Amino acid sequence: MDVLFYHLTESTLEEALPPLVEKSLERGWRVVIQTGTRERCEALDNWLWTWREESFLAHATDRDAHPEHQPVILTDAAANPNNARIRFFVDGADPAGVDGYERAVVMFDGHDAAQLDAARGHWKSLKSAGHAVTYWQQGPDRRWQKKA
Repeated sequence: MDVLFYHLTESTLEEALPPLVEKSLERGWRVVIQTGTRERCEALDNWLWTWREESFLAHATDRDAHPEHQPVILTDAAANPNNARIRFFVDGADPAGVDGYERAVVMFDGHDAAQLDAARGHWKSLKSAGHAVTYWQQGPDRRWQKKA
């Protein structure tokens, strides 16, 4: 299984996450986004409804009715209520539960020392568990560049 590490250096999570989720949906994948805290889950829930003036990103939280019917679920737990094929781990969420997905994405803030240290530890443990890990960093133009 592929695990992609996305190192945010030029934009915020709120700017970088929605386009990646949209690309996942274009591939026909259902998505789970796991946050580090419930408060962050609720904040992203609100953000995804208004992130772009001309559209929104259809989603629900794991506390909403019928999560199994949703293309995108936000959660702070390890469950996969919508049978997603890709899982995003953001804001310090622990990517220990990557098995059963086609792809996992770990996004971390390059300006947060705790998130950097955690990402290094996750990289080592996921690589030693036999997952194919790749590292992507934003360039000055905010485009993703594969570094490892």
